[in-house]
Amino acid sequence: MSSLFKSTRFKLISGIIALLLVGALLAAAGGRRETVQSAVIGTVFAPCHYVAQKIANGIDDIFGVVKGDAQYEKEINDLKQEVGDLRSQLVDYENLKNQNELYKQFLELKEENPDYKFAEASIIGRDSADIYKSFTISKGSINGIKKGDAVLWGKYLVGVIDKVYPDYSVVRTILDVNFNVSAYEILSNEISFVTGNAKLAREGKCKMANLSSATKVSYGSIICTAGISTSMPKGLIIGTVDEIDDEATDISSYAVISPGVDIEEITSVFILTDFKK
Repeated sequence: MSSLFKSTRFKLISGIIALLLVGALLAAAGGRRETVQSAVIGTVFAPCHYVAQKIANGIDDIFGVVKGDAQYEKEINDLKQEVGDLRSQLVDYENLKNQNELYKQFLELKEENPDYKFAEASIIGRDSADIYKSFTISKGSINGIKKGDAVLWGKYLVGVIDKVYPDYSVVRTILDVNFNVSAYEILSNEISFVTGNAKLAREGKCKMANLSSATKVSYGSIICTAGISTSMPKGLIIGTVDEIDDEATDISSYAVISPGVDIEEITSVFILTDFKK
């Protein structure tokens, strides 16, 4: 019998009974309406329950943050979309405004010169490697376009037709060193010619060359075509004078001219196909 009391099994059973008795006493002392088994199990497993609850709360917090981040991300994406739409509307507005200005100036030019005949064309290509900003237009010989025709944006001269194909043409701009047109300053009537220059072309400018050292052409002067050539009428605006400088090769001076329109920004032009010489 003594060996039974000393056995491991007996000690284990005794320990369990003792735990149950302690749990019952504690429950009774606290006045709680719990069974002995639930009190003991609750006491033994309370730490495990605490840890499990913390883990569950942590998971809830994580999913809450994820949900919040997803909501913020959606709102940010919605705002980006709205900004993109507004930018597109602004671009459309600017294009429409520029187009309206083009037609306004064109109509003024047409009213002043009812004998002028025009063909409207869109710019369909540009040579990004060309510092002189040449471009291709959507009209050609089948539309009455000829080599040497003046290319205009409103009242402003932007170049001449250089190459003609049946349904498109290439424009040489006023920035090109091979461009040459007689020109005059509207106040002094001083006449010379406008041509391009490689250095100035990079700045989007050209020059009125071969001016005397005593020239009356000055800053802000308006330069127009002189109409000496039969291929170009008088009075088309080329641009305004930015500065006067001396030529490095002789004693003459030249005027740096800013064209009346930014050639890189225009999207359509009018070609002067005929006028009274």
